[in-house]
Amino acid sequence: MDMDKLVALCRRRGFLFQSSEIYGGLNGFWDYGPLGVELKRNIKDAWWRDMISGHNELVKPAGAPTTYEMVGLDASIIMHPQVWKCSGHFDLFCDMMVDCRETKHRYRYDQVRGRWAEYQGLKVFVTALGENEAQDIEQRAQKLFKLRAKEADKITWHGEIISLAKVEDLSKALAPEATEPGTLTAPREFNLMFKTIVGAMGGEEDAAFLRPETAQGIFVNFKNVCDSTRVRVPFGIAQVGKSFRNEITPRNFTFRSREFEQMEIEFFCHPTTSRKWYEYWRDRRMKWYTDLGLAGERLRLREHDKDELSHYSVGTADIEYAFPFLSAGEYGELEGIAHRGDFDLRSHMEGKLVKNAEGCLEVEMVDGADGKKVAKHRGSGRDLTYRDDLTNERFTPHVIEPSAGADRGTLAFLCEAYHEDQAPDDKGDMQTRTVMKFSPRIAPVKAAVFPLVKKDGMPEAAKEIYTALKKRFVTFYDEKGAVGRRYRRQDEAGTPYCITVDGQTLQDGTVTIRDRDSLEQWRIKSADVVEEIAKKVEG
Repeated sequence: MDMDKLVALCRRRGFLFQSSEIYGGLNGFWDYGPLGVELKRNIKDAWWRDMISGHNELVKPAGAPTTYEMVGLDASIIMHPQVWKCSGHFDLFCDMMVDCRETKHRYRYDQVRGRWAEYQGLKVFVTALGENEAQDIEQRAQKLFKLRAKEADKITWHGEIISLAKVEDLSKALAPEATEPGTLTAPREFNLMFKTIVGAMGGEEDAAFLRPETAQGIFVNFKNVCDSTRVRVPFGIAQVGKSFRNEITPRNFTFRSREFEQMEIEFFCHPTTSRKWYEYWRDRRMKWYTDLGLAGERLRLREHDKDELSHYSVGTADIEYAFPFLSAGEYGELEGIAHRGDFDLRSHMEGKLVKNAEGCLEVEMVDGADGKKVAKHRGSGRDLTYRDDLTNERFTPHVIEPSAGADRGTLAFLCEAYHEDQAPDDKGDMQTRTVMKFSPRIAPVKAAVFPLVKKDGMPEAAKEIYTALKKRFVTFYDEKGAVGRRYRRQDEAGTPYCITVDGQTLQDGTVTIRDRDSLEQWRIKSADVVEEIAKKVEG
């Protein structure tokens, strides 16, 4: 799939726009247009329905150890600064960055990629940013060595394309957009949280942060939810909301943005059953994507190696998608399912936790003013343990966290839906058409209604059907242009069903329904259209 074609379609048809475009745009921020907002909302609604509101706590799902409950939450974006200190974000939520002294640009150390090139004894690590990195690296090497295209074979290449983070001597690296090697600074930490001020005075004591994730709002409300709803472990708390990360180099369309939306679950369970719950959520979340149409070879489930795991994690798996802007064989993360143990609840009780020499979690201590050891970041001191009212056992629940990106999910569904095929035009000639093959459940527009011509009572009959459909589904009405062109416009929007009112409608009360993917057409009574579309969309 050509990513440039998808980006152009998204802008042309109103899926996505660059934020503040009339002022030149703002890197890392995106606006969802009329079709995009419906698509993203449908994805979030499907997630909420399938995971929370539609969950039956009386029935044990396949693969689950027991029955369980699910509830929702909507926590604030700005929280007490101590939340981020105890969670570890204040100290550890950093990326390594490098600056280019020549261009004054800043790059995330591990995201800059390049390859070693040698010519006449000069060996340089040539880097490039963008989707066509291999081609860009070759062109930049030719320019650096002052070679014409026909002389490109004089360059000796060493190894494959690798991350700049694997290069020990940065003095031999040609930074992206630089003209000479050796312009990169040594890597240093860059905190990804957006800082803001709460209150009118604006002093440093009033500093706060926009949340970098939604999860902490769930953890600090754990006791509130238990006390107010009387849920019993095992249970999950879910949240959909905005998060913010000051990414050094946002890129690849909406894949890496500074403002994004998450769909997260924190599932609280007994420590002895936590491994089984981790496996359950890992498998269930993978199935959710395949059920909604990400069923091809581009989707995979990958367990983390031991050296990838966070210090508190027993196990983590990523659901990944082979986005078209990545190199062959590479995948981008859609969702992580992590076994977090009791790290989060203990941290907010006791203080920031670290792993000691024995591999156990303990509160991180530093020297106090009097020389005695004190907690580096003090916890709330509140009791966040759980008491089972049936067994009287008290314990700190373990947590399984399925954390999905709504924006990345939307981008993956856009990529998967994009197709080009052949379809007949109004004259019956085969022409190339662009079609977005969304699952009907998440398609932005469920149905479109057309009168064949704008006369003979057809618009009036079509508007009646449109009005009836509009009460249940997002529906589009179009009477402009040839019907074939109207079909093509709806194919690009991903509308699964088009209903056409024609001369026969006025005779026998039937209309034609056209299927977007198969191009099959069939006639039904106009009175049955709403239920027919409902059956197709809702299953």
